Amino acid sequence: MSGKILVVDDDANLLELVKIRLESAGYDVASLLEGRDAVTAVRAQPFDLCLLDLMLSDRDGISLMEEIHGVNPDLPAIILTAHGTIESAVEAMRKGAYSYLTKPFEPQDLLLQIERALDHRRLNSEIKRLKGLLEETNNFGNIIARSSRMRSVLDVVTRIAKLDSTVYIHGESGTGKELIAKAIHLASARNDKAFMPLNCAALPETLLESELFGHEKGAFTGAVKSTKGLFTQAHGGTLFLDEIGDMPLSTQSKLLRVLQERQFYPVGSESPIDVDVRVIVATNKDLEDQVKKGLFRDDLFYRIHVIPIYLPPLRERKEDVVPLVEHFLKKYSEQMKKEVRGLTPEAIRKLMLHEWPGNVRELENTIEYAVAMAQKDIIADDSVLQSKATALDTGRGLELDRRDGSQERLRPLKDARDAFERDYLVQVLSMTEGNVSQAAKLAGKYRADFYELLKKHDLKVEEFKRMKTGMPN
Repeated sequence: MSGKILVVDDDANLLELVKIRLESAGYDVASLLEGRDAVTAVRAQPFDLCLLDLMLSDRDGISLMEEIHGVNPDLPAIILTAHGTIESAVEAMRKGAYSYLTKPFEPQDLLLQIERALDHRRLNSEIKRLKGLLEETNNFGNIIARSSRMRSVLDVVTRIAKLDSTVYIHGESGTGKELIAKAIHLASARNDKAFMPLNCAALPETLLESELFGHEKGAFTGAVKSTKGLFTQAHGGTLFLDEIGDMPLSTQSKLLRVLQERQFYPVGSESPIDVDVRVIVATNKDLEDQVKKGLFRDDLFYRIHVIPIYLPPLRERKEDVVPLVEHFLKKYSEQMKKEVRGLTPEAIRKLMLHEWPGNVRELENTIEYAVAMAQKDIIADDSVLQSKATALDTGRGLELDRRDGSQERLRPLKDARDAFERDYLVQVLSMTEGNVSQAAKLAGKYRADFYELLKKHDLKVEEFKRMKTGMPN
């Protein structure tokens, strides 16, 4: 590991011990005894993390952390406390601490917390960089990554964007597969070249081949002139093949040849064309099952299944529902020149409980319709949301049987209860924008008990707070 860490503690012996342990782990460490010097140090040089004692001789660590965040809002802080009360830990986390450690702590616990905090910071930095790039180039502000599932997806995007390996994106319809493909292209070294998308399910076999490889004049009836295919147009850039599971077998064999040899023959031509193209494919089908059924070539599947990216459905990333709603509200309010500021808690509750079989696309259509029909600045009429044929349910338990009339999808009671509890926590945190005091009050829980529930379901409060990255104002 590497990184520059600021440690502030008025216990000189502990300060020296922590410094030795961190330096032996490969970190660059600056140690200070007094809080007043810490802010000066942060202004003077960049740090990757700070460790702050809760009770310093000249001030408390939480107020010091807040002042440091005024200089560098993205600097993660771990609070060290010998006063291991739940109240102090809760206060530190509420004010923006990444985590806390109670003295005395084990060296491995300290190193683990630091490693996690630095990983979190690196991921935040990469996501911010990627989203900034996307918004500058094509206004992709609707790549919302509050949930850990989507943040993991964007982490993969940043790691593989610079490579030329084939990417395989798998996800249900409406999850944003083309959006992620564009993100990969724009974050790559090919971003100054063309991004050429093609829906393989939209064209018959003969037209699909001509669209991909181009054709010579007279190659078939109606071919009155030679035409360049998408492979040629995407030379030096990226070709995105959506719904590749619907590609005919004969075209699959020709695509395989291009991927293997990096050259192809236009329809009706005897002269090969060399091509330098990065290929990204996407599908909502189970291609392994398609291979077993003889509907998809196994050799092509292994050729395209190099870097797989799974896009989770919206029902598995409920933390993203509210920020997506806010984004679409702003988008369509501006487009329609209407002053729609938000939704009532009841309307939000229904949106959170819906299973969203159409995913983000369905949610966007629902909000567009709601804005179009809104007569006030707050969308409060539940019938507006329900009449869009989204079948918003007041609960999710019946949804299991309602889809196919069977009970095969029913989960054990404990699993169903845990899923409901997690969704409920996500809902109240989204509604209160990560304000734990308000969320606990809504849930009828003591704040300490509420934190225990968050820990049980691995929910991070900071992910629900208004973040500058990718969040509409």
